[in-house]
Amino acid sequence: MRAVRMRILVTLLVLAAAGVGGWQLLPAGQDKGRTITVGTTDAVTALDPAGAYDAGSWALFSNVFQSLLTFEPGGSSPVPDAAKSCEFVGSGLTTYRCTVRDGLKFPSGRTMTGEDVKYSFDRVQRINSDVGPAPLLSTLKSVDANGQTVTFHLSTPDATFPFKVATGAGAIVDHTKYPARTVRTDSGADGTGPYVLKSYTKKKRAVLEPNGNYKGAVKDTGRPVTLRYYADSEALNKAWKVKDIDVATRELPPAVLAELSPSDPNQRISESDSAETRNLVLNVRKSSPLHDRGVRQAVAALVDREKLVSDVYKGTTDSLYSLIPVGITGHTTSFFDMYPKPDPKRARELLTEAGVSLPVRFAFGYAKGSGSTAEEAAELKRQLEAGGLFKVTTKAYEWTDFQQQYAQGKLDAYAVGWVADFPDADNFSGPLVGTGGSMKNGYSNKTVDRLIQDSQRYADRSRATKDFHTIQESVAQDVPLIPLWQQKEYVLSTEDVGGGQYLSDGTGVFRLWQLDWI
Repeated sequence: MRAVRMRILVTLLVLAAAGVGGWQLLPAGQDKGRTITVGTTDAVTALDPAGAYDAGSWALFSNVFQSLLTFEPGGSSPVPDAAKSCEFVGSGLTTYRCTVRDGLKFPSGRTMTGEDVKYSFDRVQRINSDVGPAPLLSTLKSVDANGQTVTFHLSTPDATFPFKVATGAGAIVDHTKYPARTVRTDSGADGTGPYVLKSYTKKKRAVLEPNGNYKGAVKDTGRPVTLRYYADSEALNKAWKVKDIDVATRELPPAVLAELSPSDPNQRISESDSAETRNLVLNVRKSSPLHDRGVRQAVAALVDREKLVSDVYKGTTDSLYSLIPVGITGHTTSFFDMYPKPDPKRARELLTEAGVSLPVRFAFGYAKGSGSTAEEAAELKRQLEAGGLFKVTTKAYEWTDFQQQYAQGKLDAYAVGWVADFPDADNFSGPLVGTGGSMKNGYSNKTVDRLIQDSQRYADRSRATKDFHTIQESVAQDVPLIPLWQQKEYVLSTEDVGGGQYLSDGTGVFRLWQLDWI
């Protein structure tokens, strides 16, 4: 935690005690019926865990669904949630077994069984949505269920599998409510998480109420919460200013974040380090003008992260020079080692060696909404076009359309953020640069794939460091993506709401139940 300002207030609610000649003083936190409203620009792609792999959707999943495992605040190892217990069986890290907790109830009243767990994992893999989490389960070969016992059979040893079970990819759905081969598309969600989704209006709001039937790792299911979704950072900032929301998170404009004052008595500010990264992803398919590695290296030689961070993000992010972010075991500075500063001369030499006509023309897409994506695109375009080596056409897309565009290979380059699903370097390798991963840019390198697989063999994750170092060196050579910056997390809340620091702590869990009136 870099800096967290917590102004401790003791607020007392004065209540008339029925039948008593006087007043009774109770803590404000006991007002369980009072709703806390949270604003965000993170859009929801789908309410179905099989059809979404993005921050906005998974934030909702963290609260509405349960996985067998979860992470405690700031934790680095998963703990049981919907499971009573989980463990690897034998010594090969290829069989993982969990016992489902008894008495878990779906909103319909049905009791969760091991069959629901098996069904949930099977359908994620079977549906294999272009924008879904199936790549995260690449080592899962099959699942068996026998009563409340669920056994996962892995194709290769994978010490990180428990981490993946604890993510939105492991969200357990009611098998009677979700089709086996297609994504559910209505506005409902049937899970056993700390909250019940009472209503959902796309791009506007999600209304959540504490789940009285919840059993698991969470001790207090919290207060009623309404999530409000805003089209962009300016709209979120406006809502915050006029007090339409009690909490603002992901993302206020950088200029606003840069001017936050810890001395302001009207708000609480939580600022923390984050493992969230942003990358410029490059299409390596033969159909793209960025297919040639030399061309991609020339792009990397021109990117000026320091200027991007200072001019566009006003110092509210940190320059990132490798695939794995600072703070995650295995981090290196491979892009700094290979491209230490913007070098137009070297970029021209690389393009000459590649034998391409200048300027190289390509299309760059980005999503509307959070942060300063338009300003970022304009700055990158300026940097790449300054010496006449490239001609970049930029275009903004609504979030869902943007996902479809890059998933179908229609963009030559695109900028996208990556929020850690769990705190391990594996989450920044396999999904980002493994064959068939989530970036959908056509990249495949057998050496990288082998190193990713080798790194998963180690229960002691520090032993995988050498593999991750080599992966990052290969990525800096091949340039399927270019790391741009690493996020700092900011959460603003009114002076009478506590717990905002738990909404983003690097574990991938968005803990709305930690919010409380104080």
